[in-house]
Amino acid sequence: MLSRRLVLTGFGAVSVVPLLPTMLWAAPMKPDDASALLVIDVQNCFLPGGSLAVKDGDQVVPIINRIAKGFANVVMTQDWHTAGHVSFASTHSGKKPFETINLPYGKQVLWPDHCVQGTEGASLSKDLAIPHAGLVIRKGFRKDIDSYSAFTEADGKTTTGLAAYLKARKVKRVYLAGLATDFCVAWSALDARKAGFEAYVIEDACRGIDTQGSLAKAWADMTKAGVKRIQSSDIAA
Repeated sequence: MLSRRLVLTGFGAVSVVPLLPTMLWAAPMKPDDASALLVIDVQNCFLPGGSLAVKDGDQVVPIINRIAKGFANVVMTQDWHTAGHVSFASTHSGKKPFETINLPYGKQVLWPDHCVQGTEGASLSKDLAIPHAGLVIRKGFRKDIDSYSAFTEADGKTTTGLAAYLKARKVKRVYLAGLATDFCVAWSALDARKAGFEAYVIEDACRGIDTQGSLAKAWADMTKAGVKRIQSSDIAA
């Protein structure tokens, strides 16, 4: 017969062990030299009053400023389109924003004109305060191809060089914040995984557009690819 001491010890082990993973996960993650923060497209066109404003997009700025202080490696991206870009609805007669067309590289959502090179709308938010950012990647500057991802253009072949940049600095994991969750952030996270990086999307440091169920699909795709969904409070900044 089992002694009372053994029974109590057994129950104690059963009750404590399942708590350990939760307790460990609850500890904030401290970015190291192998970590990089990717700040995606926090530009005036995507902020309130912009031509393609993301709802509450300005709310990500103070969160990003705070967590960026904890990262030695920070990369920022900018949409940087030509006038008459293929992704603009105005380029296609009879088409309206948020309709889709087929292009040689696949289905393309048509957008209001936004982030045209050299315009105020294409500028990064003046409220961003990340003086130690080491690189700004400009994407979407080829007139006949869109580019959501910080890593690869919409054809899935043309790279921005970001993966090589990060690997040269021995970065192994990337944390993503910015606009918009369901497009440029998600595409960047998915391409980060394809390039062999761990990827964490900081949910409260992002905002989505959510057109035709795009936000739910983006999270599902990211989860399937092994992208981790976290909050800014999970990071020790």
